[in-house]
Amino acid sequence: MELSLLLILVGLLLGLITYFTVKSSVASITRTPVWLLWLVMMTPPLVLSGWTLLYNKLPPLDVMLGTIVICPLLYWLLIQWGRREPKDLGAKENPIQSSLPDTQPTEQSVVEDPKLRPINKQEETELRNCFPWGVYYLQNVEYRPQAVLCRGKLRTNPETAYQTVRKNIEAEFGDRFFLIFQESLNGKPFFALVPNPQAQPTEELESQSMTRPGLALGLLLITLFTTTVVGAKLAGVDGESLQSTPAILQQGLPYAISLIAILGIHELGHYLAAIYYKIRTTLPYCIPIPFLPGTLGAFIQMRSPVPHRKALFDIGIAGPLAGFIVTIPLLLWGLSHSQVVELTEESRLWTFESLNPRFSFLLTLLSKLALGSQLTPEMAIHLHPVAIAAYIGLVVTAFNLMPVGQLDGGHIVHAMLGQRTAVVIGQVTRFLMLLLVLLERDLLIWAVILLFMPVADEPALNDVSELDNRRDALGFLALVILVSIVLPPPGTITQMLNI
Repeated sequence: MELSLLLILVGLLLGLITYFTVKSSVASITRTPVWLLWLVMMTPPLVLSGWTLLYNKLPPLDVMLGTIVICPLLYWLLIQWGRREPKDLGAKENPIQSSLPDTQPTEQSVVEDPKLRPINKQEETELRNCFPWGVYYLQNVEYRPQAVLCRGKLRTNPETAYQTVRKNIEAEFGDRFFLIFQESLNGKPFFALVPNPQAQPTEELESQSMTRPGLALGLLLITLFTTTVVGAKLAGVDGESLQSTPAILQQGLPYAISLIAILGIHELGHYLAAIYYKIRTTLPYCIPIPFLPGTLGAFIQMRSPVPHRKALFDIGIAGPLAGFIVTIPLLLWGLSHSQVVELTEESRLWTFESLNPRFSFLLTLLSKLALGSQLTPEMAIHLHPVAIAAYIGLVVTAFNLMPVGQLDGGHIVHAMLGQRTAVVIGQVTRFLMLLLVLLERDLLIWAVILLFMPVADEPALNDVSELDNRRDALGFLALVILVSIVLPPPGTITQMLNI
């Protein structure tokens, strides 16, 4: 009954997220009804959850693979069937984030677009002069509803080209445009000038406060309360005792402080990295909920674009690494204060009273290190509240490191390999997660969420310059951490450790 209720709640939440994702992403480029596209996207999770609820087991592999293959194809065909003509797109289409139309808009259509401050003939001449032939040989200028595209041949390294052209553009046009350097589908780099919505006096920008410490502190205090209540219940405090003796609520503080520390430092890593690159961003805001785990984490909002792939990488990896560094010692301490219990069929990923750690290679090693000879093949773990908080932090780290879309892992892969390769890796990751569900059914929720998460990440302003070897090594380390968390240990390791 609890599983059925959980699937229903997750399905409703996923349905709402999917609907608004479809509406915001493709409603402006196709006449196909949003509800029909939404139904096609929701077919695989509906089949998975419906089959699980009816038969209490996962559907056959051919049924799963069939829906995964057919639904994306049908989704694409429905979009193309109702696709609007380029002249109907107007200002709704962003040529940097979506496929560019084949027909070039006329200069008059650009003039009529109030969102683009057009360049006249004299300014076009000045624009061409911003591209030195020895840096980027400009061949043609194209006008699109929301951008001016400059195509040519790259004559030097991408970083030098971008910095040179950007300096020239700013000298001629000030802050009228963002300059984006991106690769086309055929792998050729091009420049795009898009309107800068923040092109306003510095005094006005400074008056728009990004940091709202009162709101951040208020949400933090509420989250501290909700997680403390959850922590008290995990520590064995029942509702009646809590009402009669409110002071025992403090028994929930170890869990609350541990969880907030892990999730808060994760988000603080993103925040400090964004501040380092002078990106306008909000303070981390906590999200409290009145039930387990007591919070949905924290988030920041960046209000200015990422300047280059190095910044995208650093911001993306700072959060998971910072949270992971805090998680490991807390998890070891919590596991060492946990109790071993008999392993049963009920010992799963989310049964904190009887957790089977063997689904994860890293968790298996840490459990054996903390519990030693107490943990044998016939034993599970009754987690201490601090261990529960750290375990949730480990799960959050793994999910965020998934190389899909705008997750931290998606940013990392995008920065390392480029946007086109990152999209392919994201699709492969979603497929592999569905296969992993066959080994561990408790990962079904992850697989369903990833299945309908957009795989395309937003480009940095300079989306062509590559990373250095040090960052590539850190990116590989992040991948190793992800694999060590989500994959089970080999049989030889479990036999050697007697676990």
